[in-house]
Amino acid sequence: MVDLLDRARSSVTQRAELPGMSLLEHLEELRRRLIHSVLYLIAGFVVAWTFHERIYALMQAPITFALKKHGLDPKLIIHNPIDGFNMYLKISFMGGCIIAAPFVLYQVWLFISPGLYQNEKRYVVPFMSATIGLFLAGAYFGYRWVFPGSLDFLFTFSREFRPLIEVNEYTDLFLTVILGLGITFELPILVLFLSLFGIVSPKFLWKNIRYAILIIFIIAAIITPTPDVLTMCVFATPMLCLYLLSIGVSYLVHPATRRKRQEAEGN
Repeated sequence: MVDLLDRARSSVTQRAELPGMSLLEHLEELRRRLIHSVLYLIAGFVVAWTFHERIYALMQAPITFALKKHGLDPKLIIHNPIDGFNMYLKISFMGGCIIAAPFVLYQVWLFISPGLYQNEKRYVVPFMSATIGLFLAGAYFGYRWVFPGSLDFLFTFSREFRPLIEVNEYTDLFLTVILGLGITFELPILVLFLSLFGIVSPKFLWKNIRYAILIIFIIAAIITPTPDVLTMCVFATPMLCLYLLSIGVSYLVHPATRRKRQEAEGN
């Protein structure tokens, strides 16, 4: 832990020596980027609200298929007239955040890029592409396989009951699974930044893989919608693969390994 803190301090000190803006200029730049980000979020919400019925149909498809498969009424219920409107607001907001995410990420990049070295700025396109691609891959993995499989498993053991599924509760469950997997698929991006600034190394990641496996299974147990071990393993397996991929990413971008490769090429 002390070694990690020393690396972080060293990285921050090194970048503090770079020529840059004053504190007031940083605050002004931060304000500008926040305003732009909020405007993009508002625009994303408006676009998502325009298609809120289609978004809901897409979201409802897994539960409709599972209910029909088990011979049950596919319609969800509401407790009061405002529940439907609140649900549309919720999914429009989340859809707007996803739509605006590339533009908000670009604002983040514009804010931090003055503090990076020139050779580090070339990561902007791979960073944005990988961030968006990994999130969409995680969300699609959950929507296509994990969530429908979990629903089918749950209804298989509830045949003697008549389900009355409330629309807001279903929406919360859907967003927890889909967004949870989308976010967990961002692990290589997190490791990329930590390695780029020298905070973690591939050796550190490999040495502590046993603890990583434990943490991954804990996270999988939290976000999985069913209590069975099989579904938890379905969640954990891609996360373990992503952790191994993260070790490779760390090897490629960590300053120490890059120096060794440059020295080897020079010889």
